[in-house]
Amino acid sequence: MRHAIPTGVFKPNPSSGERKSDVTTRAAHQIVDNERSAREAKTERLRLARLAKEEAEPVIIPAKAKTRPRKRKATA
Repeated sequence: MRHAIPTGVFKPNPSSGERKSDVTTRAAHQIVDNERSAREAKTERLRLARLAKEEAEPVIIPAKAKTRPRKRKATA
């Protein structure tokens, strides 16, 4: 007959320092994730605004500037 091993018997309990560092790590990851999502949202918003502006403006192709013929140096 096999006896059931209680859950958590062999799992070490984290020390108070480990628990504090885990809380700090989770908070840091949350901050970084929030900043990343805010940055990606801003980038997407600005990209859409740029595309809308480009669509609204007519495309102007600049004409090539006329070049003056070069003066030839007189040979002696």
